[in-house]
Amino acid sequence: MRGKQAPKRSILPDPKYHSLLLAKFINYLMIDGKKTIAQQIVYSALDILTKKQDGADAMKLFEKIIEIAKPQVEVRSKRVGGANYQVPMPVLGQRGETLAFRWILVAARARKNAAMEHKLAAEFNDILEGIGGTMKKRDDVHRMAEANKAFAHFARRG
Repeated sequence: MRGKQAPKRSILPDPKYHSLLLAKFINYLMIDGKKTIAQQIVYSALDILTKKQDGADAMKLFEKIIEIAKPQVEVRSKRVGGANYQVPMPVLGQRGETLAFRWILVAARARKNAAMEHKLAAEFNDILEGIGGTMKKRDDVHRMAEANKAFAHFARRG
């Protein structure tokens, strides 16, 4: 049996740009509680990106990147009459951001031969250009949802 739902912890905005979204991303990147290292990586990546984008505002770029990388729909497994169906459902609330963060970090870490800030900056740049691992993942998820559109009516059932 489930106990009480854990209360949502509030997080503080990041120290440089005062953004909750960026603070969340830093927390996702952080390994072994080393937040200062994660902050250095993210801030360096944003600096590299703003230089490539002719000095555009780092926060606006970051928000745009997350908005582009967010999926609109995803497939969820649903059991109906002894068979499992991949049912397309809209991505609600924070889940879109969470998936975007996860995909960006997986794609950046998969890149070869560079410091993490350079990998992250390259991934951010690729997202703005509509290419790269993150965009491939998002497009795959959208394609799966499109392919399973026939089962969308199961989404409205219990």
